[in-house]
Amino acid sequence: MTTTTEAPFTRGATNSSASTAKRFTIADLADIPQPWDDTRYEIIDGELFVSSQPSAQHQYSCNEVAGCLRNWNAVSGLGWVLPAPGVIFADDDNAAPDVVWLSRDRLRSVIGREGHLHGPPELIVEVLSPGAVNERRDRDAKLKLYGRRGVDEYWIVNWQLRQMDVYRRAPAGGNRLEHVTTLDEDAALESPLLPGFAVTVGDLFLPQDL
Repeated sequence: MTTTTEAPFTRGATNSSASTAKRFTIADLADIPQPWDDTRYEIIDGELFVSSQPSAQHQYSCNEVAGCLRNWNAVSGLGWVLPAPGVIFADDDNAAPDVVWLSRDRLRSVIGREGHLHGPPELIVEVLSPGAVNERRDRDAKLKLYGRRGVDEYWIVNWQLRQMDVYRRAPAGGNRLEHVTTLDEDAALESPLLPGFAVTVGDLFLPQDL
């Protein structure tokens, strides 16, 4: 995901106390002037996250992940790959993941008439951006969000360290995603969700010798 900054909009007083901090909803976004660039607004458990334009390294990894999934999907015909879709789980829980994959049946069940998703994709991919705020959003807030909302698998791609973390729903189910593995750039990425899919992790990153 892209770099998170401080929210430019608040309605009423907000302080650091969890019991009195403002909880944002989708209705609040209507009061925010629409940006001229591709700034993203996401609300996770009532907290507003504002993300700025991504870096070239970030976008390269997003494109490579989506491209590898599309190539596999073109052969398997099992579903759909969507870049940066809106996923509205609830009024105070909505996100814009970098890449998602959904089976055909899942897409039919969760897509709304306006084109947003209103339920969990099977797979969500976020490309991590530098900074502690971004780490907290992707590794904590979004991990919990995707877990409690029914996502089956979550990849966090770290182009700085040239590795990725894989989280999957526990075999017993529940409302959390468990860390399965950290893959270095020489490792092969595979998934039980995607039969026959395989890619070397290092191929997802911008070459270092540019």
